[in-house]
Amino acid sequence: MQINTQETVGQLAVHLPSAPRVFEQFGIDYCCGGQQTLAAACAQRHVPLDRVLDSLAEAAEWQQLAGAPRDWRGATLTALQQFIVDTHHVFTRQELARLEKLAAKVYAAHGSRHPELARLQELFLQLKEELLPHMLKEEQVLFPYVARLEEAAQAGQPAPPAFFGTVNQPVRMMMREHDTAGDLLKALRQTAGDYVVPADACPSFRALYQALPELEADLHQHIHLENNLHFPRAVELEAQLAPELQSMTQAFRCLGH
Repeated sequence: MQINTQETVGQLAVHLPSAPRVFEQFGIDYCCGGQQTLAAACAQRHVPLDRVLDSLAEAAEWQQLAGAPRDWRGATLTALQQFIVDTHHVFTRQELARLEKLAAKVYAAHGSRHPELARLQELFLQLKEELLPHMLKEEQVLFPYVARLEEAAQAGQPAPPAFFGTVNQPVRMMMREHDTAGDLLKALRQTAGDYVVPADACPSFRALYQALPELEADLHQHIHLENNLHFPRAVELEAQLAPELQSMTQAFRCLGH
């Protein structure tokens, strides 16, 4: 399989749905940092490009044989955002509630010997406070408007009016908040020493350091689906229904999306 190393990692994650698993393995940011080329991303992570290319080719073969994960490029935006809500939003809310209690328990038991747990707990609460209203805004504002856009397109009607003017406005806000969440995930990983479990860790400590990277990986996939698939298509669809918004669409593309 030929892979263009000058494509951005975000584009590769869209064209090759199995790529995110490989990028997670090598610590390559394909969601918030998806504008980098694959070659640049490998250089930044000090990972041999050939090794990543081999892994991508293997993942592509596996995807062809297994028929998974789903390629969302052909799905409606309404179906994609329903999947995001039912899968990623539900998982994120459940894990934020569960891990908040677990982090407090681990800090109470081990904080005297592991002072980094205080900072870990602080960062986790910041992430929770960032993500909960973020998901609510998507569910109550952005996603319903995009569903109406698709309904209008199917009926041959113009773009429906929106109190925020154009879909570019909530999209830009969501992307800024994604960047903030991404920074918090990186800070959590750094504070936790790359989630290497300490020798004196109890089962709860081990469970916390297993669950946090799983939450991180799910959020990466979640943000990828929005930044690299949902948002650009929503902006493009609105521009098709409202030609006067073409200049705003061009400005969005200039941001690298």
